[in-house]
Amino acid sequence: MQVLTDSENARDYWFKMKQRVKAEDGAELSAFCRQLKLPAADGKQRETDCATAQSLLRIVQSIPSPKAEPIKLWLAKVGYERMQEMADPAQALERARQTWQQQGRSDKWIQQRMTGQETRNKLTDYWSEHGIEKGREFAILTNLIHQEWAGLSVAEHKEAKGLTSHNLRDHMSEAELIFTALAELSTRQIAERHNATGMAENKTAAQAGGRIARQARTQLESQTGQSVVTGDNYLPPAAPKAAKAPKAAKALKAIPPAQASKAPKKP
Repeated sequence: MQVLTDSENARDYWFKMKQRVKAEDGAELSAFCRQLKLPAADGKQRETDCATAQSLLRIVQSIPSPKAEPIKLWLAKVGYERMQEMADPAQALERARQTWQQQGRSDKWIQQRMTGQETRNKLTDYWSEHGIEKGREFAILTNLIHQEWAGLSVAEHKEAKGLTSHNLRDHMSEAELIFTALAELSTRQIAERHNATGMAENKTAAQAGGRIARQARTQLESQTGQSVVTGDNYLPPAAPKAAKAPKAAKALKAIPPAQASKAPKKP
């Protein structure tokens, strides 16, 4: 609030803005916030209004400040692009491709990433139609597949790569993407063969599908002497690896073959 308004008393500005918006628009900005105890200027823990990124963007729209205008213009642009994608889904794929190209991904990596996403979508479509709830149950099955083929949970794999809120698949090597897709393709085909319904039956299919990819991984590793699962990522060079690297490295070393190798050079 202080950064966008240059107010000398951000707390007072926030209080008055909530009153103004309620009077003018009937919107309760406080409804977008939750109060959490955070360190205050006096060093004490005091209840402070906190909000998610989505809520913060909504609040910014109510700030009459030149500094907030670029954010509002960006929101309008993103909203328009989303409307375009709803009318023509192919535009979403093209924008994703452009974003990955700007981040330095090779065309080969991008194609594998998009193919893997299509494989993923077919699996989640099957789950949705066979008694699996989106969200928690999707995450449980996804983690089970990943644990089976990679020897690491999704969280452990992200830790090994020094990732936090990033999408793990956006930081996988080409080989990691291929084996992830193989595991999910195998899971779906096994589930379809047995008409797996509900968590118990789909867990069985997930374990079987993951094992197929794990067997393929270990065979490749035995021939190359290199680990498919790596700690490499596509974070900007200036960004340091997470401080948990020693633990992550230990997790990687637990995966056959014994020596964890570096990933192929980034494209």
